[in-house]
Amino acid sequence: MPLKITVPAIALLLSSLLTGTALAQTAAPCGGDLGEFLAGVKAEAMAAGIPAAAVDEALAGAQLDKKVLGMDRGQGVFRQTFLEFSKRVVSQARLDIGRQKMQEHADTFAKAEADYGVPAPVITAFWALETDFGAVQGDFNTRNALVSLAHDCRRPELFRPQLISLIEMVQHGDLDPATSTGAWAGEIGQVQMLPRDIIKFGTDGDGSGHVTLKTSEDDVILTAGRFIQSLGFKRGEPWIQEVTLPENLPFDKTGLGGPLTAAEWFASGVTPRDGNTSFGQLKAALVMPQGRFGPAFLTYPNFDIYLEWNKSFIYTTSAAYFATRLAGAPPYVKGNPAQGLPVDQMKVLQTKLNALGHDVGKIDGILGGGTRIAIQKEQARLGMPADGWATPELLSKL
Repeated sequence: MPLKITVPAIALLLSSLLTGTALAQTAAPCGGDLGEFLAGVKAEAMAAGIPAAAVDEALAGAQLDKKVLGMDRGQGVFRQTFLEFSKRVVSQARLDIGRQKMQEHADTFAKAEADYGVPAPVITAFWALETDFGAVQGDFNTRNALVSLAHDCRRPELFRPQLISLIEMVQHGDLDPATSTGAWAGEIGQVQMLPRDIIKFGTDGDGSGHVTLKTSEDDVILTAGRFIQSLGFKRGEPWIQEVTLPENLPFDKTGLGGPLTAAEWFASGVTPRDGNTSFGQLKAALVMPQGRFGPAFLTYPNFDIYLEWNKSFIYTTSAAYFATRLAGAPPYVKGNPAQGLPVDQMKVLQTKLNALGHDVGKIDGILGGGTRIAIQKEQARLGMPADGWATPELLSKL
């Protein structure tokens, strides 16, 4: 996950001394002439202790990629429902391959769980959803992608540190700047990690002396496990559990961040389909991705790591559910969800919710976290079951 880092003025002064020119001292942090920008990057990398030869090797032939900038500005919005998305991504083929991978690399997965507390199904589900087990890793030149995004003045504070880390990977012999490819935003390898995270969490699983996340599945497994641990995954605890709902549900306590423990949900009539009530002491949020008539889940503290990996509620819920399937859980009960809203009507609903004083964020037609919370509040005010699902009935009442 990229972190915001600003370069102190003293570092810029040191950079100019190291390069023997005042150019780096005055170079803009983004935009402008590419050559001047790269000179500033070189100075910063050298100030961080990277030898000039490694910097020159990493930046030689660097170019701006207009396609990368187009992808950055044209990112699609996530409008599929949970049933639509999870049905597509949690396919029988992916389940079969995932189980095969867990058997093939049983020893490596066992080491990942022993060292980091992350079980094989959790790692495998991310592996599947990110790149289809390495089949779709992206074909953008990683160096040029990060140069383009760092040079662009939209989010340089996110990508310039990643470019410096990429230069460090070149120094260590873990990346060929001319030929290494990945996703348009600079993610590398079979679980799509950025250079800073690879440097921090990369683990050599095959004994090659290098971390090669594009080709070494053992490196992928151990690195992913170590990274997931860093996000806060708790050893031996669940992440998500499918449940059935009673007729009378305390809707005001549902949704992410809910105040109840699993035991309190069980006492209210919420029933785990797998029958396991042994984690009753843990905080548990009751989520209904498509309302009270669709699938329902208790999410535990470990579910938060999914939201750290990807902010989309539908993606993360699908990934967590996928991991339970790999761990032996049956398919969810689809139920019969109430009709949802198409994009244009969802935007109308969001506009109405904003007018009523709620903060739903951008009017984008997406049923995200802010919109769900606002819907629950309005459903409760109108005397409706407050399940957070956007329906034509709610829009009509508003």
